[in-house]
Amino acid sequence: VHMHLIDDSGKVPKAREIVYDESYFDMPVDSPARDLPRGSGFSGFRFQESRRGDQDKLDWHKNDWVAFLGASYFRAIGDLYQYGLSARGIAIDVAQAGKSEEFPNFTHFYFTVPDDNSDTVTVYAMLDGPSICGAYKFVMQRGAGVTMEIDTALFLRRDIDRFGIAPVTSMYWFSESVKGTGTDWRPEVHDSDGLALWSGAGEHIWRPLNNPGQTTASAFGDTNPRGFGLLQRDRNFDHYQDGVHYERRPSLWVQPLEGWGQGTVQLIEIPTDDEIHDNVVAMWVPSAKAVAGNSYRLRYKLDWQKDEPFPSTLARCVATRLGNGGVPGQPRPKNVRKFMVEFLGEPLEKLAFGEMPEAVLTSSRGTFSYIFTEAVPDGVAGHWRAQFDLTVEGPEPVDMRLYLRLKDQTLSETWLFLYNPFETRSVYGS
Repeated sequence: VHMHLIDDSGKVPKAREIVYDESYFDMPVDSPARDLPRGSGFSGFRFQESRRGDQDKLDWHKNDWVAFLGASYFRAIGDLYQYGLSARGIAIDVAQAGKSEEFPNFTHFYFTVPDDNSDTVTVYAMLDGPSICGAYKFVMQRGAGVTMEIDTALFLRRDIDRFGIAPVTSMYWFSESVKGTGTDWRPEVHDSDGLALWSGAGEHIWRPLNNPGQTTASAFGDTNPRGFGLLQRDRNFDHYQDGVHYERRPSLWVQPLEGWGQGTVQLIEIPTDDEIHDNVVAMWVPSAKAVAGNSYRLRYKLDWQKDEPFPSTLARCVATRLGNGGVPGQPRPKNVRKFMVEFLGEPLEKLAFGEMPEAVLTSSRGTFSYIFTEAVPDGVAGHWRAQFDLTVEGPEPVDMRLYLRLKDQTLSETWLFLYNPFETRSVYGS
């Protein structure tokens, strides 16, 4: 990867290439990097924390806040000082039947020299691949978390079947929703636990992630979305019990800065049996076909924080739990699954004594029974759950939708879930 420094001291800015030299780096004596041929070049870059940072928390020599490494991948830490999920410049034909995914590269980077007292840095990048080329401008700011304003111009060389804009890539292995017996000693393992959507019409949606038995693509149609992202909502260490601190992994929110028109937020979920694989992708896919000769000019913002930057005032979904349906102490019926969906938030705190929110449920198929809501008996104000059984025949997936209301007042965001009867049955053995 070629690195350049922009010199704008003269009348016309000039770019000077930074020539690789291993003497720039501190390498252990036994480092395999010492065996690389002379002039091998750079693989990527990272920005260290400021020398003016909080030295009690971070040593700027050892801690970085953004890194670009591998194809068009890049990532940043949030306000909890942890790396987790990644973004990338573009996604081409992810999980597209009959085609291999293409990974274009950032081939050249151009750095501006920031002011001494600035917490913002600007980087330009060139993207190149068999089907696409383009240019990017990243204006990155290190504050409580990390924000990036991205301006890109893209040009297609070939037709692309699944053209993913502002892609976000993460890892989800298992959580409280569905986990096999003895799979791992930890209660949960994931960098993100759900996809959040803020639609162009203003609806807030939460879609918990799955680890499916086969690659699954879900599409959420929209016009000019206000934002979407893969979030890590569960911040309780006891839910992970791991020293790598999954409870500190950042959430990543994508905010279009201009109207993106019609399209879909697409969620790709790929099976995994380990935490080392990034198996989840979320991205915007325009409705119009991406054909050779098309060009795109896009502006959007990425927020790497512990929470989404525009949270809903409605109660939020905080857990999705599945189990065998039926009544305790009685034989469990086949083809019945029990769901417990938990919500937490101010609208539920304000319920008067005796008021019970209604669970508004719909599904693509199957029937519901034992539907009711109750306050979670943990003493936390505004913590409620909706419980129901779903009876469904056959292995085909079921799309479900749920929210809480009181009379004509919506109390919660919308919970969406893709239930795969065959896969879940194999986990629970019924």
